[in-house]
Amino acid sequence: AAKLAREHDRCTASAHELPFSRSRGTRVGTGKLPAILPRPFVMLSALRRLASFCLCACLCLGLIAAPAQAAKRVSTTISPDDMAVIRRNAGEFQAAQERLPELAKLVNARDWTFTRNLIHGPMQEVGREMLYINQRLLKNDRAEANSLATALKDGLADLDEAARLQDGPRLQKAYVKVATGFANYAKVIPAQALS
Repeated sequence: AAKLAREHDRCTASAHELPFSRSRGTRVGTGKLPAILPRPFVMLSALRRLASFCLCACLCLGLIAAPAQAAKRVSTTISPDDMAVIRRNAGEFQAAQERLPELAKLVNARDWTFTRNLIHGPMQEVGREMLYINQRLLKNDRAEANSLATALKDGLADLDEAARLQDGPRLQKAYVKVATGFANYAKVIPAQALS
């Protein structure tokens, strides 16, 4: 009896399973797709995924390459707005430079107080003016302009310190440094800004 029951269960289970149609990829009598799609659908799906991946990769590379190419393009001319800023600050720089003979007389006379007054008065803004000029220069010229501006500011600070300490020899050396700094930095300013 147990043998007969097992045989009956096996026959009923196989009767409930429907044959698989090779042409459509579905079980006969049902509208459900099997877990595995037939080959043409798998290939189309894989091609679609590959095409989407390639499109995303091209877009990403394009977005990365565009800013890199823009960064490589270095401007060879100064814009009119930047030139206006340079011109305005160059005029103030020249006004301070024109006071060098007056500073030389004060240094030679060892007039400590008026030397410091001239440095902290009319020449005080020279550092700011050079900063504004340097920001508007071409990128290739900025490094040299920054180092020359630093040298001039250091010379002015040294001149001020020498006058504060009332150190005559140091004052003379510092004045030479300042005069040289003005002359060197004036060469960095574009000629269009000085005319």
